[in-house]
Amino acid sequence: MPNRLTNEQSPYLQQHAHNPVDWYPWGEEAFEKARRENKAIFLSIGYSSCHWCHVMERESFENEELAKILNEHFVSIKVDREERPDIDKHFQEVFVTMNGRAGGWPLSIFMTPEKVPFYSATYIPPEPRYGMMGFGELLETIAAKYAKDRKTLEEKGQEVLEYLKPKEKIQATKIDRNLEQIVIKQMKQVYEPAFGGFGGAPKFPQASTLRLALALLQLREDPELRQMVTHTMKGMSRGGLYDLVDGGFCRYSTDVMWLVPHFEKMTYDNALLAEVYLKAGLQLENPAFTQVAYETLDFMIDRMMEKGLFFSASDADTEGEEGKYFVYGYEEAVAAFREAGLEEPAGIARRLGISLKGNFEGKNIPRLEESADRNDPDIRKALEVLKRLREGRVYPFIDRKVQSSWNAMMIRSLFVAGRQERRYLDQALKCLEALEAKMAAGVRLFHSALIDAEPKIEGFLEDYAWWVTALLEGYRSTLDERYLIRATELANEAVRRFYDGGRWRIDDGEFREVCEDTDAGYPSALAVMTEGLLGIRALVDPVYEKFIGRTLEVHSYQLMRQPISRPTLTEAAIRFLRDDLLVKSSEERLRPHIPEIDTVGYPWFWLRTAFEPGFMLCGTQSCFANEESFEGICKAVEYWKE
Repeated sequence: MPNRLTNEQSPYLQQHAHNPVDWYPWGEEAFEKARRENKAIFLSIGYSSCHWCHVMERESFENEELAKILNEHFVSIKVDREERPDIDKHFQEVFVTMNGRAGGWPLSIFMTPEKVPFYSATYIPPEPRYGMMGFGELLETIAAKYAKDRKTLEEKGQEVLEYLKPKEKIQATKIDRNLEQIVIKQMKQVYEPAFGGFGGAPKFPQASTLRLALALLQLREDPELRQMVTHTMKGMSRGGLYDLVDGGFCRYSTDVMWLVPHFEKMTYDNALLAEVYLKAGLQLENPAFTQVAYETLDFMIDRMMEKGLFFSASDADTEGEEGKYFVYGYEEAVAAFREAGLEEPAGIARRLGISLKGNFEGKNIPRLEESADRNDPDIRKALEVLKRLREGRVYPFIDRKVQSSWNAMMIRSLFVAGRQERRYLDQALKCLEALEAKMAAGVRLFHSALIDAEPKIEGFLEDYAWWVTALLEGYRSTLDERYLIRATELANEAVRRFYDGGRWRIDDGEFREVCEDTDAGYPSALAVMTEGLLGIRALVDPVYEKFIGRTLEVHSYQLMRQPISRPTLTEAAIRFLRDDLLVKSSEERLRPHIPEIDTVGYPWFWLRTAFEPGFMLCGTQSCFANEESFEGICKAVEYWKE
């Protein structure tokens, strides 16, 4: 029998609509029931492509006996963290405070009807395992404790909430150019030299760290840092984390080699990594990186887009089995290569990491040998054969939810690609038009909605931040003033709604959570907003400097101590100190040089239409070079950097 989640838009909530658990969506109806019946709330937060969320559903939420305990003693609420990042952010902080370590998904919270949390966990096994109490025993223990000693639980929960309140006192320090050396040193300290990347398994791509490293390499010579970036990006794209067959990146690698991922593909990962590979391809003169970026964008356009709008994610599991769509049996692959007329099919399999033993639970994830050339005709043909094998398989579930921020990330990457390939620029323009039509009403943005449904959830800081930077990339790629005007409108609205004396709130609703400056799954919204304001400061009005300066001041102490944890804000701070560069001239003179923006050798570089003879090179406050040719400007940039 279906529960109340059947009326919800979220695909994740719909996945739980037929559980025997009497789920409620987040809302007053659930809290009123809990107050009326004197029951605790069990809150479960996850998302549609989360592997361990599926595991906990199969083991516990589909279990009739466990559902009976939940229904008898608790009011159970399900939340899609992609739909409500404000709720997720609040309770992830609760988990960290209670447990002294980072949380994750599924997130399991027990709290009073007044939203006072008293117990938190992530995945909970059905039976005692991993040193954890089984879910059923835990439910009965908490229910008994809540009935007998609710006051003590509430007192402990209030202590947690008190700790989470923003501290009034700001610990500030001077931000200076030493920040560049500090973050480079920290990158080298956490770099994993065997296979690249930063830190050990599980390994996340950390696109914002790579982007910062690329920016720093444009500012200073550092062969070691260059090698680190090149080695990492080669390793990530050899196969495994990167899907050689369909294109696109998985969420993270479970091992140190970038070989075995959880197979879900998130829109934000692919948007961010496409942009990084585009920049690296040009900057490091590595066409293989550009190819990976194009393949990633093509995957998103072909598989994850409809009506110009991008879906949020595809699942790791197919028919209840992790990775089933993505992996191959040895005999299956070799037979297909032989049938396709490939000579030495066993040798081709070996070059693609496909063996009789397998590299994933007896099956094979395609991964290029280090010496293999992805553009070798035999390799290309073999990958096409593997693609055809997949055509007969069930594709993983796709969450057809459209998220403003993640769509804006994709549009931003398409604009960057569009400076080299016109088809991506055309796609970016179409997608931006579709996103405006779907998720905006004047300066009011919405956060998410199903592809065919009206949006209802108000936009968060991250939506405004990513829209602003996407629009600025739109201006950079087209010189169309309309994008600059629109970016400024949305930035003004974001300042009005979310800015609070140098702090930024992720929402202005129920929780009014303060935005973190650290980059987690994707870059900090306040850091991206600061990046957007830097662009508007340079192109429109220096008045925005006061918001940028105060934001950096509020976060300066941790920024100077641990910049590696906040690479996007670190880049914004370095950019603030060094300044943006603008080339001013007529649109007719500037337009042919749009493709050169990414190769001029400075990371924060703009073309700005103005009635200027020749080409004028300027910072945000003054101009300092006047050249007859764009080549002269490029030489002036190199001289200015020194």
